[in-house]
Amino acid sequence: MPTSAKGKLYSARFQEGLLPELEGFSSSLEIDIELAPYDIAGSIAHARGLQAARLLTKAQLRSVEKGLKQVGKEIASGKFVFQESDEDVHTAVERRLTELAPDAGARLHAGRSRNDQVALDLRLYCRAASGALVSALAALIAALGEQARRHAATAMPGYTHLQRAQPITVGWHLLAHAEPLLRDAERVRHAYAFADLLPLGSGALAGSTLPLLRQRVADELGFSGLTANTMDAVADRDFALDLIYACASIAIHLSRLGEDLVLWASAEFGFIQLADRVATGSSLMPQKKNPDIAELIRGRSGRAIGSLMSLLLVLKGLPLAYDRDLQEDKIALFPAVENALDCLEAARLLVVNLAFDSERLAQGLGDPGLYATDTAEQLVGRGVAFREAHQRVAAAVREGRHQPLWGAERSLELRGLDTTSRVTALEAEVAELHQWASSHPPF
Repeated sequence: MPTSAKGKLYSARFQEGLLPELEGFSSSLEIDIELAPYDIAGSIAHARGLQAARLLTKAQLRSVEKGLKQVGKEIASGKFVFQESDEDVHTAVERRLTELAPDAGARLHAGRSRNDQVALDLRLYCRAASGALVSALAALIAALGEQARRHAATAMPGYTHLQRAQPITVGWHLLAHAEPLLRDAERVRHAYAFADLLPLGSGALAGSTLPLLRQRVADELGFSGLTANTMDAVADRDFALDLIYACASIAIHLSRLGEDLVLWASAEFGFIQLADRVATGSSLMPQKKNPDIAELIRGRSGRAIGSLMSLLLVLKGLPLAYDRDLQEDKIALFPAVENALDCLEAARLLVVNLAFDSERLAQGLGDPGLYATDTAEQLVGRGVAFREAHQRVAAAVREGRHQPLWGAERSLELRGLDTTSRVTALEAEVAELHQWASSHPPF
């Protein structure tokens, strides 16, 4: 039997409610409850805009604000009582507000559709998530920079194709992991910029005949501007896509860091010794110390990529303007952000606890092939054509008669890999990221 339509935001249109089986299918409350603080903040700003437009009295505004703050406290404390008719967090908040302040609560939705309300809440969430992600990225980059400074002069073999190539330093290698994370921070800030436009006032798709003060509401919520097209405003999820893409990019870069740590911790490399507090053992093999955290970071990259593909497929081919398919955006977005934050913190803890084995690094540096390029370049410096120099040295290596001209220290000096200067610059960039995150609150 169908349920009652009573309590729905659209209940006046229907004499009976949705089938119970379809109530559960269509409900998004389980996941969009995370939007509650943003829904309340957005509703307060909307109410203030209505009052400024003389669509609410000052007394009604005070009643709305008091009621919404009470709803927020109830949800945050876990005391909020949800009902079957609460198909999403927006319905639940408005329903409870109307119980607390019947007259004022019934007036709140003037000039607003659930379409632009949802778009607003999601943009507020994306702004908050962006700040958290930039802060977490900065923390990991800072940890990499600290280890890089500590090991600025610690030589190690560098690799291409997982084969020994040329000498580098531990610090230089760690900085190579910091650079893409800096680019990820820029991707997150790019996503923030696209989310930083107020969609409220767009209505269901075509705005409102009421004298809404959109700019006032935008200022209230700290938005840098207004969306330009009402239809696009309720249909747009590009800002969410951008943020998920940034999370996927973070995941890929963390996966590569995790892979290096797994390799370095292996007996075959032995470049690092895993601290007990960041390693696990085997239930069967007593000798094992496993890099499980690095492996989990590597494995979790699949979640982020899956979230990106999920939202891309939801958005593909949707007609304008709003479609219920867009309810699936949060199922892709929220886990992507949470996964990125979890992995960034796990990676930071791994980096902070890195302990390098100088003896094993020195053994790797004893391979004469690491200095073959230096020898070829010295021949070039004496006037030999590079192709001829390359062939001479390749033949010497093949025949086992290549003798390096110098060791790792001189090789590094000549190639000018200045880890310390880059770390100093990196520290300034990290400070700027922290400043950005702290100066871009969600509302």
